[in-house]
Amino acid sequence: MNIDLRIISSEGPKHLELILEDGWWQQDKLDDQIDGITRPITAKIDIYKAGERFVLEGAIAGSVSVMCDRCLGSFEKDVKTEFKLFFTPPARYDTKAEIELLEEDLDTGFINGEEINLDNIFREQIYLSLPIKNLCKEDCRGLCPGCGVDLNIQNCKCKK
Repeated sequence: MNIDLRIISSEGPKHLELILEDGWWQQDKLDDQIDGITRPITAKIDIYKAGERFVLEGAIAGSVSVMCDRCLGSFEKDVKTEFKLFFTPPARYDTKAEIELLEEDLDTGFINGEEINLDNIFREQIYLSLPIKNLCKEDCRGLCPGCGVDLNIQNCKCKK
């Protein structure tokens, strides 16, 4: 979904509430850690203009199916995050000289054209809300390195 920036004025924020269903999520590659959406994701955003920049504030909540990093099984993971992003035309940083980035510059995206793609922003925020290591349960035993059996389901027959 794209947002047309020409309809955003500096007088007040434009509020959007969206529901992202399972068909919305598209895997990028075969080793994608997210399999899909298990419960619809609600996205609430406000977008407004602040000088030359656009500010996008929002919250996302829902549930996705992710792959356990130990046993490679799929499990449901709740997703809930809030974010605040800034978007600016690339001309602001169009110099050849070195510049020092400020703290707010780390959350700044660049606008190409008159639209912002919300799908990419939502996908990024969902990935950022996940932990570094996804575990189906805290005491997940993983896979046997010898025979590959899921140690949560059965014991392996490998010699210790």
